[in-house]
Amino acid sequence: MNPTAPNHSASGQVTFLGAGPGDPGLLTLRAVEALASADVLIADPQVLDVVRVHARAQVDTPLQASADEASIPAGVPTLRDTANLVMTAARAGKRVVRAVTGDPGLDGNVAEEMLACAAEGIVFEVVPGIAAAVGVPAYAGVPLRDAEGTDVRFIDARTADSRCWAEVGASDATAVVSTSLDSVAAAAGELVSGGRKPDTPMTVTVAGTTTRQRTWTATLGSVAQVLKAAKVLPSPDGGQPVIAVVGERSAAAQRDRLSWFESKPLFGWRVLVPRTKEQAASLSDQLVSYGAVPHEVPTIAVEPPRTPQQMERAVKGLVTGRYEWIAFTSVNAVKAVREKFEEYGLDARAFAGIKVAAVGEQTAKALVAFGVKPDLVPSGEQSAAGLLEDWPPYDPVFDPIDRVFLPRADIATETLVAGLIELGWEVDDVTAYRTVRASPPPAETREAIKGGGFDAVLFTSSSTVRNLVGIAGKPHNVTVIACIGPATAKTAEEHGLRVDVMSPEPSVHKLAEALADFGAARRDAALEAGDPVTRPSERRPGSRRRARS
Repeated sequence: MNPTAPNHSASGQVTFLGAGPGDPGLLTLRAVEALASADVLIADPQVLDVVRVHARAQVDTPLQASADEASIPAGVPTLRDTANLVMTAARAGKRVVRAVTGDPGLDGNVAEEMLACAAEGIVFEVVPGIAAAVGVPAYAGVPLRDAEGTDVRFIDARTADSRCWAEVGASDATAVVSTSLDSVAAAAGELVSGGRKPDTPMTVTVAGTTTRQRTWTATLGSVAQVLKAAKVLPSPDGGQPVIAVVGERSAAAQRDRLSWFESKPLFGWRVLVPRTKEQAASLSDQLVSYGAVPHEVPTIAVEPPRTPQQMERAVKGLVTGRYEWIAFTSVNAVKAVREKFEEYGLDARAFAGIKVAAVGEQTAKALVAFGVKPDLVPSGEQSAAGLLEDWPPYDPVFDPIDRVFLPRADIATETLVAGLIELGWEVDDVTAYRTVRASPPPAETREAIKGGGFDAVLFTSSSTVRNLVGIAGKPHNVTVIACIGPATAKTAEEHGLRVDVMSPEPSVHKLAEALADFGAARRDAALEAGDPVTRPSERRPGSRRRARS
């Protein structure tokens, strides 16, 4: 055996991982894989929340490294001690992920940590990430090169010397400057001193690639006045990092056409979704695609039925061949049946020979996750009425059994039962679960609801209106109210709310789309009037547009 070769069995391994500039969607597939298998996660605080969601629940996080030593509590290791923690965990045979902001290849501290691993023969790998100096301009709508192939120079203002400033100032290269908000004007002055003209276009972006992103367009000579006029300087937040791009490609006229991220219809909007995280998953994803920040607040809680015997008899009837069909009207109904199956030691095979119907796409997905592919999903409206439109009438020649099992909530309407009976079917209408009002959300959320901290709220039923007002209070007047249909809107108005957006169809995704259309129209109106684009929560109460899509 080679005595200098790494001892793979005795030591762990380290993955130096770039988490990108802030947008969780910019993590690479390899990064997600590495995080999923990590025993120890050591992450910069700026990206800890970005990476931790992909790690196992049992992962150890001994350090949340910080570049701001003044903010580190006594007794907590500083960034320079990170190498010791990485090495200690690796020596103990652990799989360590060291996650850094941007790309590890541009982090000098990480280079030292890699050398320490190499010196001890500890196996390590590098997973590149998107560097802030590249990712942030892309999100700001500022291309760094064009067809003419202009050079690009990257400058870290904290370490740049006079020679660096002079070289870049004397060139016509696009300069990408990593600095802080309160040091932007000084960096601009260095470039002018080095030979750049004061009227050279410049963009300054803070919180790049996140929904807090904000970009200002100026010139080297005017940037100080622009930031002062925007009331972002002087500020106690002046030390936050920014990416400044200097060059013709950052000109205002060009950026107006290329600013794809900040021009999303709901950019930065905090949208309240009164549903559980499981129910709201696809809806929240849709809102994120519009630039919004969804905040899920459950308004109902699901509990077992008070008398479980009826549900138990029905599940046994599935196994003994009592039913031709089972119809699921919600994700909660699927969950209730699945839990009862597990209680009896059953699985999806018990559905063999039984036709399965789902009221909509989300319920169908829950069934597929259970291992059941539904035979019937509405081709049109995703509701009980839509399901009835496609449901076949009972035919004694083709249907050996005339009975349908309908597991549902205790407060469900009779629409589906009545429709199935009219089609000739016998229905076992069984209470599979009860819905009760959820516990109040945290005090911070309640204050945001009542104080105008949310830009919009999506109401998907009359019960969500009643329950949200009951557990958290009435949304503030500046909050845009969006309702899924006339009945929900009527309930909202009865509670003193002004409805701004109405979905054209009873679909949560059409509701989100209608809110996005409202946001886009609001943005266009502000730009046409020459006003700054603001979120509803940034406005004082006043006139509000009423839109019905």
